[in-house]
Parts: sequence; C-alpha cells; structure tokens
Amino acid sequence: MRDSDVLDNNPNISQAALAALHESLFGWALSRCNYDRATAEDLVQQAYVELLAGRALFDERASLQTFVFAVVQNLAKSRYRRLQARLRLVKHVSIEPVRDRAEAPAINHATSVWSVVQQLPPRQRDVVELVFCRELTIAEASQVMGISIGTGRIHYDRAKKALREKLATRYEDLQ
Repeated sequence: MRDSDVLDNNPNISQAALAALHESLFGWALSRCNYDRATAEDLVQQAYVELLAGRALFDERASLQTFVFAVVQNLAKSRYRRLQARLRLVKHVSIEPVRDRAEAPAINHATSVWSVVQQLPPRQRDVVELVFCRELTIAEASQVMGISIGTGRIHYDRAKKALREKLATRYEDLQ
C-alpha cells in the first residue's frame, strides 16, 4: 500500500482497495434498502464518510470487505430504526393509518431463484446473499450480520433446506 493511497484517518485502508470493493458494496447496499437506488447511494456515501472521517476504524481483525459490508449493514439498520420510530409517531398523530411495508400485500413474483430467496426470513436471506452473491465465507457473512459463526451456519443450513424445498415445489408446479 502506497502512503499516498492510504486514507488519512484510517491508515489500514487504501483508496484503491475501497474502489475495488465499490461495485460489490453497492450491490449489498441495494439489497439492504429493498433495491431503492437513491437510498443505496446514500448508504454507500455515508459508509465512505464514516471511513474517511475515521469514525469506522478498520483494525484488520476481519477482511476489508467484511468490515465495509458490516459498516453498510449497521448504517442501514440504524436508518430503518429511525424510520420505524417516525412511522410509529405518525400513526399516533395521523387520522388515516400509515401502511407499513409488512402490511402490504405480497407481490406475485416470477418463478425465479431470487424470488424464492426473497421469501426467506431476513437472516437466512442475508446469509444466502452474502455467501452466494457477494462471495463471502459463512464466517465473514456472520461478522457482517453481527452474529456468531454458529448462528450464521444455522441460518445458512436452514436457508439451503428451505430453498431446496421451495424450488422443488415450484419445479413440480411447472411440470
């Protein structure tokens, strides 16, 4: 790592290393915000600000990719906690009830693998995306998600089993 390439407030990160992760990081951010491009851009930009300012300090205990993915994950969780709190306040003040995403009717998706993955519980869906789409190990995915590796393995195994069953059912329905 060249001295000129190192971030001032985060000496274990180079600009080149961040640039190499950008595309994958943006894909992860997209999935954290239900594929809303503007929100994903905000999440990635906020992650870069945290890294540049040194508020998210990389100490090399994990890989850079795992660390930066976890920063985005934590920012997304924080963002949605604030939104949930605001929605609760609006529901109490508003005359008409605010419709929560969880209350929205399910959309009938095309028969694709990803639509089946989207039906998994959140932790199972996250571990599948991190392992298969973002090419992290289960251990790295567990770090990103803030869970133990044992819990990560359990969610991964349950997700594989659920996918196997759901895809088999869909395949049978198509024949």
